[in-house]
Amino acid sequence: MTYVNETTMGAFLLPEGFRRPAAVAMLREGLVVGEAGRSVVHSLAERRARRRRPYAGPAVQRHGDPVLLVPGFFAGDYSLRTIAAHLRSQGWRTYRAHILANVDCTLSAAALLESRIERIVERREQKVQIVGHSLGGMLARGIAVRRPDLVSGIVTMGSPMMAPGAHHRALTAGAAALVALNRVGVPGLMASDCVGGDCARQSFEESRLPVPGDVAFTALWSRNDGIVWPWACIDPQADAVEVRASHLGMAVDPRVAREVSSALTRHRARRAGVESGTVTALGSALEVDRGVGA
Repeated sequence: MTYVNETTMGAFLLPEGFRRPAAVAMLREGLVVGEAGRSVVHSLAERRARRRRPYAGPAVQRHGDPVLLVPGFFAGDYSLRTIAAHLRSQGWRTYRAHILANVDCTLSAAALLESRIERIVERREQKVQIVGHSLGGMLARGIAVRRPDLVSGIVTMGSPMMAPGAHHRALTAGAAALVALNRVGVPGLMASDCVGGDCARQSFEESRLPVPGDVAFTALWSRNDGIVWPWACIDPQADAVEVRASHLGMAVDPRVAREVSSALTRHRARRAGVESGTVTALGSALEVDRGVGA
């Protein structure tokens, strides 16, 4: 087998036409300092606004689909707290993926997420929308392909679905470290098969399968992404939305959180329109069947 480098990544993860970010691209991730600061300012403003509201004021109305948030590589649920808080303020019901650090085998993580979604669907009696950052978005896309009976929409953020290997070499080094620890017996970490063998190939092939037509799909991407080559995040099946944020900043910038909420709202409206259109079409068919308008 050939490899992108001599350590771990399978060459098939970097198809022709895609490339890694330049080494200096990582400097763009320094923007996360300002993006995190923007998040703090936004959070303080929200807190002051809540204090000014009367205690007897109207509560936030819950609406729409439940939303599962899936963190990126090496990150955990905590990394998406800013987005979760914003979505809850807009009335969405958010759920954590129960991932402390996203470093496990991709197929194992996908199976656990699928079970998590099944429980949410059973509880809420409605499909789930998934918001995934980086690797989390790739997991979301794979689940949407396999289980459209559970998923109504997905929003990916900086997820290199078109070329998982189109990431900065620093990330490859991190994956190599996980593989090395797995080899000496540390459990719950990616093995070499997960990044260069059959496991990696299966995950990648699933990421190229068509997303079912009844699953809405929005892909957020940024030219300022210093970790992932931006154009690897633009899936031709998705509604691509460009944001101004670093890769890490997508998880904390309130401007990105607003784009996520807008995408979820569009997904919900689209499904409502399709369902309304289906009802109308059925009604018309029944009228014709009864001889109305013949």
